[in-house]
Amino acid sequence: MIPDLNISLESERTLLRPLTKDDEAALQEIANEESLWIFGILDLSKPGELKKYIASATADRMNGLCAIWVVVDKMTGKVAGCTRLADISWRDERGQIGWTWIGSDFQGSGLNRDMKFLILTYGFERLGLNRIELKTDERNHRSRQAILGIGATREGVLREHIKLHEGYIRNTVYYSILRSEWESIKEQYFTNFSMHE
Repeated sequence: MIPDLNISLESERTLLRPLTKDDEAALQEIANEESLWIFGILDLSKPGELKKYIASATADRMNGLCAIWVVVDKMTGKVAGCTRLADISWRDERGQIGWTWIGSDFQGSGLNRDMKFLILTYGFERLGLNRIELKTDERNHRSRQAILGIGATREGVLREHIKLHEGYIRNTVYYSILRSEWESIKEQYFTNFSMHE
């Protein structure tokens, strides 16, 4: 049986709460930052795109394919962006952290790292996944360094893999963390983090 993916995750710093259509206005303020979509498959700064994004993502959640959250920075009480655990294959015990976008005010603040810890803990320890993937545009050096900074293993590059919103076909770098690696990664990279039910 597929578990309920409509769940909140929380730490001292971060609240991840399930995305709803009521979040559109708050998220649109962030999505209007055009710099967020330089490496994007979509451009959610364009009129109507965020509404379609929310409808598609919440339908995927209802069908057991993803958990999608609004990111709230508890230090400021502000909505910071959106993230998800997606492309879930229950048969293969696999999922992917991605579709993460947070406003420029929150980038480099530790919020992204904290939310990754929450999602990895949820995926491995509550959903029982065996493998969690992360992927990014080969040109996105900041994202690549952040993924390596949480202990993920770089697996390789898929050449000319995904077409972006403006027509560029990107190379995609794949990374992963396995359940067998999670305890040591958690100890090495996330020693100061704690999750609340």
